[in-house]
Amino acid sequence: MKFEEYRIAPEIKRSLEKLGFKRPTDIQYKSIPPILKGEDVLAIAQTGTGKTAAFAIPVLNVLHERKIAGRPDGVKCLVMVPTRELAIQITEVFEQLGRHTRVKTYSIHGGVEQDPQIAKLEKGIDILVATPGRMFDLVSQGHLRLERVEILILDEADHMLDLGFIKDIQDLIKRLPRKRQTLFFSATIDEKIKKMAYSLVHSHAIRIQISPENRVARNVNHSVAFIPMDDKRFFLERIINQNPESKILVFVRTKVRAERVAKALERMGITSQTIHGDKEQQDRTTAMNQFRKGEVKVLIATDVSARGIDIPSVDFVVNYDLPEQPENYVHRVGRTGRGTQKGQAVSFCSEEEKELLKEIENYLGNPVNILNIDKEVYTETIEFTSDTNYDLKALMREAEEFENRKKKKKK
Repeated sequence: MKFEEYRIAPEIKRSLEKLGFKRPTDIQYKSIPPILKGEDVLAIAQTGTGKTAAFAIPVLNVLHERKIAGRPDGVKCLVMVPTRELAIQITEVFEQLGRHTRVKTYSIHGGVEQDPQIAKLEKGIDILVATPGRMFDLVSQGHLRLERVEILILDEADHMLDLGFIKDIQDLIKRLPRKRQTLFFSATIDEKIKKMAYSLVHSHAIRIQISPENRVARNVNHSVAFIPMDDKRFFLERIINQNPESKILVFVRTKVRAERVAKALERMGITSQTIHGDKEQQDRTTAMNQFRKGEVKVLIATDVSARGIDIPSVDFVVNYDLPEQPENYVHRVGRTGRGTQKGQAVSFCSEEEKELLKEIENYLGNPVNILNIDKEVYTETIEFTSDTNYDLKALMREAEEFENRKKKKKK
Protein backbone atom coordinates (compact mmCIF):
# COMPACT_ATOMS: atom_id res chain seq x y z
CA MET A 1 0.00 0.00 0.00
CA LYS A 2 1.31 3.44 -0.94
CA PHE A 3 0.87 6.61 1.10
CA GLU A 4 -1.12 8.14 -1.74
CA GLU A 5 -3.80 5.49 -1.11
CA TYR A 6 -4.26 6.46 2.56
CA ARG A 7 -7.23 8.54 3.60
CA ILE A 8 -5.12 11.43 4.86
CA ALA A 9 -5.09 15.13 3.99
CA PRO A 10 -3.65 16.14 0.61
CA GLU A 11 -1.42 18.60 2.43
CA ILE A 12 0.29 15.73 4.28
CA LYS A 13 0.56 13.61 1.14
CA ARG A 14 2.27 16.57 -0.52
CA SER A 15 4.89 16.67 2.24
CA LEU A 16 5.39 12.91 2.11
CA GLU A 17 5.99 13.09 -1.62
CA LYS A 18 8.53 15.90 -1.26
CA LEU A 19 10.36 13.93 1.44
CA GLY A 20 10.47 10.87 -0.81
CA PHE A 21 8.18 8.74 1.39
CA LYS A 22 6.24 6.44 -0.93
CA ARG A 23 5.40 3.34 1.08
CA PRO A 24 4.98 2.92 4.85
CA THR A 25 7.35 0.80 6.90
CA ASP A 26 5.90 -2.13 8.85
CA ILE A 27 5.39 -0.11 12.03
CA GLN A 28 3.78 2.74 10.06
CA TYR A 29 1.52 0.34 8.16
CA LYS A 30 0.25 -1.21 11.39
CA SER A 31 0.05 1.96 13.50
CA ILE A 32 -1.47 4.61 11.25
CA PRO A 33 -4.99 3.09 10.78
CA PRO A 34 -5.81 2.54 14.50
CA ILE A 35 -4.39 5.96 15.44
CA LEU A 36 -6.57 7.59 12.78
CA LYS A 37 -9.55 5.82 14.37
CA GLY A 38 -8.71 7.35 17.76
CA GLU A 39 -7.66 4.10 19.41
CA ASP A 40 -4.98 3.72 22.08
CA VAL A 41 -1.81 2.09 20.76
CA LEU A 42 1.21 0.40 22.33
CA ALA A 43 3.78 0.04 19.53
CA ILE A 44 7.10 -1.79 19.83
CA ALA A 45 9.59 -1.82 16.96
CA GLN A 46 13.30 -1.78 16.29
CA THR A 47 15.12 1.51 16.22
CA GLY A 48 15.43 2.96 12.73
CA THR A 49 12.08 1.60 11.50
CA GLY A 50 10.22 4.93 11.28
CA LYS A 51 8.41 5.06 14.62
CA THR A 52 8.24 8.89 14.72
CA ALA A 53 6.45 9.14 11.37
CA ALA A 54 4.18 6.27 12.48
CA PHE A 55 2.53 8.58 15.00
CA ALA A 56 3.28 11.97 13.40
CA ILE A 57 1.40 11.28 10.16
CA PRO A 58 -1.96 10.27 11.69
CA VAL A 59 -1.79 12.84 14.51
CA LEU A 60 -1.14 15.66 12.05
CA ASN A 61 -4.07 14.46 9.95
CA VAL A 62 -6.45 14.35 12.91
CA LEU A 63 -5.46 17.79 14.21
CA HIS A 64 -5.46 19.35 10.73
CA GLU A 65 -9.06 18.23 10.22
CA ARG A 66 -10.05 19.55 13.64
CA LYS A 67 -8.41 22.91 12.91
CA ILE A 68 -10.38 23.17 9.68
CA ALA A 69 -13.54 22.38 11.67
CA GLY A 70 -12.80 25.38 13.92
CA ARG A 71 -11.85 23.66 17.18
CA PRO A 72 -10.65 26.08 19.93
CA ASP A 73 -6.93 26.82 20.22
CA GLY A 74 -4.65 25.22 22.80
CA VAL A 75 -2.25 22.30 23.07
CA LYS A 76 -4.12 19.33 21.56
CA CYS A 77 -1.26 16.83 21.44
CA LEU A 78 1.50 16.39 24.03
CA VAL A 79 4.55 14.32 23.11
CA MET A 80 6.73 13.40 26.09
CA VAL A 81 10.38 12.46 25.44
CA PRO A 82 13.38 11.76 27.70
CA THR A 83 16.02 14.04 26.15
CA ARG A 84 16.41 17.52 24.66
CA GLU A 85 17.91 16.26 21.41
CA LEU A 86 15.01 13.89 20.86
CA ALA A 87 12.53 16.72 21.51
CA ILE A 88 14.21 18.83 18.81
CA GLN A 89 14.36 15.93 16.38
CA ILE A 90 10.70 14.92 16.75
CA THR A 91 9.63 18.55 16.37
CA GLU A 92 11.50 18.70 13.07
CA VAL A 93 9.67 15.60 11.83
CA PHE A 94 6.27 17.09 12.71
CA GLU A 95 7.21 20.38 11.05
CA GLN A 96 8.42 18.68 7.85
CA LEU A 97 5.34 16.49 7.55
CA GLY A 98 2.94 19.25 8.57
CA ARG A 99 4.52 22.05 6.52
CA HIS A 100 1.42 22.52 4.36
CA THR A 101 -1.15 22.04 7.15
CA ARG A 102 -2.53 24.48 9.70
CA VAL A 103 -1.00 22.56 12.60
CA LYS A 104 1.68 24.32 14.67
CA THR A 105 4.36 22.29 16.48
CA TYR A 106 6.85 23.47 19.09
CA SER A 107 9.27 21.89 21.57
CA ILE A 108 10.20 22.92 25.10
CA HIS A 109 13.15 21.56 27.04
CA GLY A 110 15.75 22.60 29.56
CA GLY A 111 19.21 23.99 28.88
CA VAL A 112 17.91 27.20 27.28
CA GLU A 113 16.11 30.34 28.48
CA GLN A 114 12.42 29.81 29.12
CA ASP A 115 11.17 33.29 28.11
CA PRO A 116 11.24 32.62 24.33
CA GLN A 117 9.41 29.36 24.96
CA ILE A 118 6.75 31.14 27.01
CA ALA A 119 6.27 33.75 24.26
CA LYS A 120 5.83 30.99 21.67
CA LEU A 121 3.26 29.16 23.81
CA GLU A 122 1.25 32.35 24.21
CA LYS A 123 0.92 32.64 20.43
CA GLY A 124 -0.78 29.25 20.27
CA ILE A 125 0.58 25.72 19.76
CA ASP A 126 -1.26 22.58 18.62
CA ILE A 127 1.45 19.95 19.17
CA LEU A 128 3.88 20.32 22.06
CA VAL A 129 6.98 18.12 22.30
CA ALA A 130 8.46 18.32 25.79
CA THR A 131 10.90 16.93 28.31
CA PRO A 132 9.37 16.45 31.79
CA GLY A 133 11.46 19.00 33.71
CA ARG A 134 10.78 22.09 31.61
CA MET A 135 7.16 21.11 31.02
CA PHE A 136 6.38 20.92 34.75
CA ASP A 137 8.25 24.18 35.35
CA LEU A 138 6.03 26.04 32.89
CA VAL A 139 2.88 24.32 34.17
CA SER A 140 3.66 25.31 37.78
CA GLN A 141 4.30 28.91 36.69
CA GLY A 142 0.97 29.04 34.90
CA HIS A 143 2.42 29.45 31.41
CA LEU A 144 1.28 26.07 30.12
CA ARG A 145 -2.22 24.60 30.36
CA LEU A 146 -2.99 21.00 29.50
CA GLU A 147 -6.75 20.71 29.93
CA ARG A 148 -7.35 20.65 26.15
CA VAL A 149 -4.89 17.84 25.40
CA GLU A 150 -6.64 15.19 23.31
CA ILE A 151 -3.65 13.00 22.44
CA LEU A 152 -0.78 11.95 24.73
CA ILE A 153 2.29 10.31 23.19
CA LEU A 154 5.13 8.76 25.18
CA ASP A 155 8.12 8.20 22.90
CA GLU A 156 11.11 6.09 23.98
CA ALA A 157 8.86 4.94 26.80
CA ASP A 158 11.33 2.30 27.99
CA HIS A 159 14.07 4.90 28.37
CA MET A 160 11.75 7.23 30.30
CA LEU A 161 11.24 4.44 32.80
CA ASP A 162 15.00 3.80 33.01
CA LEU A 163 15.57 7.47 33.83
CA GLY A 164 12.99 7.37 36.62
CA PHE A 165 10.28 9.46 34.94
CA ILE A 166 7.40 7.22 36.04
CA LYS A 167 6.34 9.59 38.86
CA ASP A 168 6.45 12.53 36.44
CA ILE A 169 4.23 10.63 34.04
CA GLN A 170 1.78 9.73 36.80
CA ASP A 171 1.65 13.38 37.90
CA LEU A 172 1.10 14.44 34.31
CA ILE A 173 -1.87 12.10 33.88
CA LYS A 174 -3.65 13.85 36.75
CA ARG A 175 -3.50 17.13 34.81
CA LEU A 176 -4.83 15.75 31.52
CA PRO A 177 -8.46 15.26 30.46
CA ARG A 178 -9.74 11.80 31.34
CA LYS A 179 -11.04 11.38 27.81
CA ARG A 180 -7.98 11.26 25.56
CA GLN A 181 -6.05 9.04 23.16
CA THR A 182 -2.80 7.57 24.50
CA LEU A 183 0.05 6.29 22.34
CA PHE A 184 3.18 4.46 23.54
CA PHE A 185 6.17 3.96 21.26
CA SER A 186 9.24 2.06 22.33
CA ALA A 187 12.05 -0.10 20.93
CA THR A 188 11.82 -2.66 23.73
CA ILE A 189 9.04 -4.04 25.92
CA ASP A 190 8.97 -5.68 29.32
CA GLU A 191 6.54 -6.07 32.21
CA LYS A 192 7.27 -2.53 33.46
CA ILE A 193 6.35 -1.00 30.11
CA LYS A 194 3.17 -3.05 29.82
CA LYS A 195 2.10 -2.28 33.37
CA MET A 196 2.62 1.45 32.88
CA ALA A 197 0.89 1.46 29.50
CA TYR A 198 -2.23 -0.34 30.64
CA SER A 199 -2.46 1.74 33.81
CA LEU A 200 -2.71 4.95 31.77
CA VAL A 201 -5.30 4.00 29.16
CA HIS A 202 -9.04 3.68 29.53
CA SER A 203 -9.49 0.96 26.95
CA HIS A 204 -7.52 -2.11 25.97
CA ALA A 205 -4.56 -0.71 24.06
CA ILE A 206 -3.91 -2.17 20.65
CA ARG A 207 -0.47 -3.73 20.89
CA ILE A 208 1.51 -3.56 17.69
CA GLN A 209 4.77 -5.44 17.97
CA ILE A 210 7.21 -5.81 15.12
CA SER A 211 9.40 -8.62 16.43
CA PRO A 212 12.07 -9.72 13.98
CA GLU A 213 14.09 -12.84 14.65
CA ASN A 214 17.10 -10.67 15.51
CA ARG A 215 16.93 -7.68 17.83
CA VAL A 216 19.57 -5.93 15.71
CA ALA A 217 18.35 -4.89 12.26
CA ARG A 218 19.65 -7.06 9.44
CA ASN A 219 21.06 -3.94 7.75
CA VAL A 220 23.64 -3.67 10.52
CA ASN A 221 26.80 -5.79 10.39
CA HIS A 222 27.94 -5.84 14.02
CA SER A 223 30.99 -7.47 15.60
CA VAL A 224 33.11 -7.35 18.73
CA ALA A 225 36.89 -7.00 18.98
CA PHE A 226 38.80 -7.98 22.13
CA ILE A 227 41.11 -5.06 22.85
CA PRO A 228 42.96 -4.08 26.05
CA MET A 229 41.51 -0.96 27.63
CA ASP A 230 44.67 1.10 27.07
CA ASP A 231 44.82 0.19 23.37
CA LYS A 232 41.31 1.24 22.45
CA ARG A 233 42.31 4.76 21.40
CA PHE A 234 44.79 3.41 18.85
CA PHE A 235 42.23 1.08 17.33
CA LEU A 236 39.72 3.97 17.11
CA GLU A 237 42.37 6.14 15.45
CA ARG A 238 42.97 3.50 12.80
CA ILE A 239 39.26 3.13 12.01
CA ILE A 240 38.90 6.90 11.59
CA ASN A 241 42.01 7.29 9.45
CA GLN A 242 41.08 4.38 7.19
CA ASN A 243 37.58 5.83 6.63
CA PRO A 244 38.16 9.59 6.28
CA GLU A 245 34.87 10.30 4.48
CA SER A 246 32.69 8.25 6.83
CA LYS A 247 30.49 9.50 9.65
CA ILE A 248 31.57 7.64 12.80
CA LEU A 249 29.48 7.71 15.98
CA VAL A 250 31.46 6.65 19.06
CA PHE A 251 29.71 5.60 22.28
CA VAL A 252 31.40 5.85 25.67
CA ARG A 253 30.19 5.10 29.17
CA THR A 254 30.59 8.47 30.92
CA LYS A 255 30.79 12.21 30.28
CA VAL A 256 34.39 12.34 31.53
CA ARG A 257 35.30 9.47 29.24
CA ALA A 258 33.84 11.32 26.23
CA GLU A 259 36.10 14.31 26.82
CA ARG A 260 39.16 12.11 27.40
CA VAL A 261 38.64 10.25 24.14
CA ALA A 262 38.16 13.54 22.29
CA LYS A 263 41.43 14.88 23.77
CA ALA A 264 43.26 11.69 22.77
CA LEU A 265 42.01 12.04 19.20
CA GLU A 266 42.98 15.71 19.17
CA ARG A 267 46.55 14.74 20.07
CA MET A 268 46.48 12.40 17.08
CA GLY A 269 45.36 15.22 14.80
CA ILE A 270 41.72 14.07 14.56
CA THR A 271 38.87 16.54 15.03
CA SER A 272 35.78 15.34 16.86
CA GLN A 273 32.81 16.64 18.81
CA THR A 274 31.28 15.41 22.06
CA ILE A 275 27.70 15.32 23.25
CA HIS A 276 26.73 14.62 26.86
CA GLY A 277 24.74 15.99 29.78
CA ASP A 278 27.39 18.40 31.09
CA LYS A 279 27.47 20.44 27.88
CA GLU A 280 25.31 23.52 27.35
CA GLN A 281 22.32 22.92 25.09
CA GLN A 282 23.63 25.32 22.47
CA ASP A 283 26.93 23.41 22.33
CA ARG A 284 25.10 20.08 22.08
CA THR A 285 22.92 21.39 19.25
CA THR A 286 25.97 22.76 17.43
CA ALA A 287 27.78 19.42 17.75
CA MET A 288 24.78 17.51 16.40
CA ASN A 289 24.32 19.89 13.47
CA GLN A 290 28.01 19.73 12.53
CA PHE A 291 27.88 15.94 12.57
CA ARG A 292 24.63 15.80 10.58
CA LYS A 293 26.07 18.08 7.90
CA GLY A 294 29.35 16.18 7.78
CA GLU A 295 31.39 19.17 8.95
CA VAL A 296 32.69 16.92 11.72
CA LYS A 297 33.09 13.24 10.92
CA VAL A 298 33.42 11.89 14.47
CA LEU A 299 30.86 12.38 17.25
CA ILE A 300 31.53 10.96 20.74
CA ALA A 301 28.38 10.43 22.79
CA THR A 302 27.00 8.96 26.00
CA ASP A 303 23.87 6.80 26.01
CA VAL A 304 21.50 9.34 27.57
CA SER A 305 22.33 12.19 25.21
CA ALA A 306 22.16 10.15 22.01
CA ARG A 307 19.18 7.85 22.67
CA GLY A 308 16.65 7.92 19.84
CA ILE A 309 18.59 10.42 17.75
CA ASP A 310 18.15 9.93 14.01
CA ILE A 311 21.29 11.07 12.21
CA PRO A 312 21.30 10.46 8.45
CA SER A 313 24.00 8.28 6.91
CA VAL A 314 25.99 7.19 9.96
CA ASP A 315 28.49 4.77 8.40
CA PHE A 316 30.02 3.33 11.57
CA VAL A 317 29.01 2.94 15.18
CA VAL A 318 31.89 2.23 17.53
CA ASN A 319 31.14 1.03 21.05
CA TYR A 320 34.35 2.31 22.60
CA ASP A 321 32.95 1.09 25.93
CA LEU A 322 30.38 -1.68 26.14
CA PRO A 323 27.06 -0.46 27.57
CA GLU A 324 26.11 -1.50 31.10
CA GLN A 325 22.49 -2.09 30.04
CA PRO A 326 22.20 -4.82 27.34
CA GLU A 327 19.26 -3.15 25.60
CA ASN A 328 21.41 -0.05 25.04
CA TYR A 329 23.57 -2.16 22.74
CA VAL A 330 20.60 -2.48 20.39
CA HIS A 331 19.89 1.23 20.54
CA ARG A 332 23.53 2.13 19.93
CA VAL A 333 24.14 -0.08 16.90
CA GLY A 334 20.73 0.98 15.59
CA ARG A 335 22.12 4.46 14.93
CA THR A 336 23.55 3.01 11.70
CA GLY A 337 21.88 0.90 9.04
CA ARG A 338 18.68 2.93 9.30
CA GLY A 339 15.87 2.48 6.79
CA THR A 340 17.27 0.71 3.75
CA GLN A 341 20.88 1.78 4.30
CA LYS A 342 23.63 -0.64 5.32
CA GLY A 343 25.69 0.03 8.42
CA GLN A 344 28.74 -1.21 10.30
CA ALA A 345 29.14 -1.47 14.07
CA VAL A 346 32.11 -2.68 16.07
CA SER A 347 32.45 -2.99 19.83
CA PHE A 348 35.69 -2.85 21.79
CA CYS A 349 35.69 -5.36 24.63
CA SER A 350 38.42 -5.31 27.25
CA GLU A 351 39.06 -8.08 29.77
CA GLU A 352 37.07 -6.14 32.35
CA GLU A 353 34.04 -5.95 30.03
CA LYS A 354 33.62 -9.62 29.15
CA GLU A 355 30.75 -10.05 31.62
CA LEU A 356 28.95 -7.16 29.95
CA LEU A 357 29.41 -8.90 26.60
CA LYS A 358 27.83 -12.07 28.02
CA GLU A 359 24.82 -10.07 29.16
CA ILE A 360 24.48 -8.49 25.72
CA GLU A 361 24.66 -11.87 23.99
CA ASN A 362 22.06 -13.32 26.37
CA TYR A 363 19.80 -10.38 25.60
CA LEU A 364 20.29 -10.80 21.85
CA GLY A 365 19.86 -14.55 22.03
CA ASN A 366 22.89 -14.98 19.80
CA PRO A 367 26.66 -14.57 20.13
CA VAL A 368 28.15 -11.45 18.58
CA ASN A 369 30.55 -12.20 15.72
CA ILE A 370 34.15 -11.90 16.85
CA LEU A 371 36.40 -9.58 14.90
CA ASN A 372 39.83 -11.09 15.42
CA ILE A 373 42.67 -8.60 15.34
CA ASP A 374 45.44 -10.41 17.21
CA LYS A 375 44.87 -14.13 16.75
CA GLU A 376 45.52 -16.57 13.95
CA VAL A 377 42.11 -16.91 12.40
CA TYR A 378 42.33 -17.10 8.63
CA THR A 379 45.71 -17.83 7.06
CA GLU A 380 47.78 -15.24 8.85
CA THR A 381 48.14 -13.52 12.18
CA ILE A 382 46.70 -10.00 12.21
CA GLU A 383 48.37 -7.86 14.83
CA PHE A 384 47.06 -4.41 15.59
CA THR A 385 49.66 -1.69 16.06
CA SER A 386 49.70 1.99 15.26
CA ASP A 387 51.42 1.11 11.95
CA THR A 388 48.90 -1.49 10.82
CA ASN A 389 47.21 -0.75 7.49
CA TYR A 390 43.75 -1.56 8.78
CA ASP A 391 40.58 -1.74 6.67
CA LEU A 392 37.58 -2.36 8.95
CA LYS A 393 35.08 -3.19 6.21
CA ALA A 394 37.37 -5.77 4.60
CA LEU A 395 38.24 -7.38 7.91
CA MET A 396 34.60 -7.56 8.95
CA ARG A 397 33.75 -9.25 5.65
CA GLU A 398 36.50 -11.78 6.28
CA ALA A 399 35.22 -12.33 9.82
CA GLU A 400 31.71 -12.94 8.53
CA GLU A 401 32.98 -15.40 5.91
CA PHE A 402 35.02 -17.19 8.57
CA GLU A 403 31.99 -17.53 10.86
CA ASN A 404 29.95 -18.89 7.96
CA ARG A 405 32.63 -21.48 7.22
CA LYS A 406 32.61 -22.58 10.87
CA LYS A 407 28.83 -22.98 10.82
CA LYS A 408 29.01 -25.10 7.66
CA LYS A 409 31.64 -27.37 9.23
CA LYS A 410 29.42 -27.92 12.29
CA LYS A 411 26.56 -28.95 10.02
